[in-house]
Amino acid sequence: MQASQRIDKWLWYARITKSRTLAQKLAVSGHIRVNKEKVSASKHPIKVDDVLTIVLPRRLLVLKVQDLGTRRGPAPEAQGLYEDISPPPPPKEEAKQAERERGAGRPTKRERRQIVEFKRVKEIDPF
Repeated sequence: MQASQRIDKWLWYARITKSRTLAQKLAVSGHIRVNKEKVSASKHPIKVDDVLTIVLPRRLLVLKVQDLGTRRGPAPEAQGLYEDISPPPPPKEEAKQAERERGAGRPTKRERRQIVEFKRVKEIDPF
């Protein structure tokens, strides 16, 4: 087994990114830290027991390297390469449905149907 491995290869083997090219771009972009040090190149070496902090668009991943991969295998094999020690996501707030007074603002679909039905009946029987 190797003593170290390129970070872009490991990210691809661990299925953090969909392609090795995306792994290289992620490493170069500065969104990865290895043991609290910023990574600036895709060739940065990582070893077993390193802690990776990865900032993705909608989440923060903190991964402890358990093993260095030798291939991009199935997902269960990829999950064996790391231990996920990410903080839990913040609780989601329940979305409140907007409340409005009856007759205020745009009509709802139900109200539009009632208006159309009212106009139709009025055209047929004007009295």
